[in-house]
Amino acid sequence: MMRVRQFIAILLVAGLFALNNPVWAQANALPNPAGAELVIWTYDSFVSEWGPAGQIAEAFQKAYGIKLRFVSKGDGGALLSALLDVAKRPNADIVIGLDNRQLEKALQSGLFVPLSLKNLADVQKNLLLDPTNRLVPYDFGQFAFMWDSQSGVEPPRSLEDLTKPLYRKKVIIMDPRTSTPGLGFLAWTEAVYKDAWKDYWRRLSPSILAMTPSWDTGYGLFTKGEAPLALSYSTDPAYHKAYENTERYKALPFSDGHPMQIEFAGVLASSPHRELAQKFVDFLLSAECQALLPETQWMFPSNTKAKLPASFSVVSKYPALSAEVGDIHQDPSEAANILIGH
Repeated sequence: MMRVRQFIAILLVAGLFALNNPVWAQANALPNPAGAELVIWTYDSFVSEWGPAGQIAEAFQKAYGIKLRFVSKGDGGALLSALLDVAKRPNADIVIGLDNRQLEKALQSGLFVPLSLKNLADVQKNLLLDPTNRLVPYDFGQFAFMWDSQSGVEPPRSLEDLTKPLYRKKVIIMDPRTSTPGLGFLAWTEAVYKDAWKDYWRRLSPSILAMTPSWDTGYGLFTKGEAPLALSYSTDPAYHKAYENTERYKALPFSDGHPMQIEFAGVLASSPHRELAQKFVDFLLSAECQALLPETQWMFPSNTKAKLPASFSVVSKYPALSAEVGDIHQDPSEAANILIGH
């Protein structure tokens, strides 16, 4: 995800929450005699000035009297690496931002505890990939290639089209070693080409202008006009319509289908504040909190009761990938080295 957009700061109306009432807040305050704060590990864009972290922290403190401290660990791939670093015990209570291609590895680590959440009943059922509820979904979207319709370049219609000489040095993707969109693209190509995925990456290599370490860097290059095509999300047109009043940038439907990205949150077993941490994750899944995500994360909320803003009316439904994959079993370094060594 993850995918907050590197754009102008988005100031949503605090009135989305009926939490400014001090009487309401006092009634819902949680026991916290030591004045503890909850520490949340996440990825860069979630905590940026345009991301949802600040608004979520303010709303949660007003509602329950508990402070939140968000700590960025880089992009989604770097977040998982930090969690799995055996030399360092995670000094956090909560993790936000692991996705479905990291789920198996994250659960096998034994770092997370099962959660009992009332708002889980309103979460879209096909997003619940962990039956133990150690990692729960808070948003989702589909990967797609964005195209600059003013570039004069013909739009591709499939993964295979991207390998054509027409697109030489015209495509931006993300590094699968450090970025969840990059890892998602590797899974996409593996699902379509199966054992021949490495050959596809070799044929794709001449088309790649840049393989960036994070989504925000890559998409920033795209919107600056460095290339007419970039790996991103099918929901991007909603941003450009809402905040730039333009339909110049379009998400392209590919005949191969589009893989889904689901983002998860969980409470660490090492947390000294598990009860408070669980309360926060339940709050994250509430319809009120979820209403913040579409126009900060530019993803769909997982809670079916959360309302979508008008900007999402320009987002098309894209064909699903017929051979959807979850945890990625190919080596991201091998994929990256194909492009680096070309």
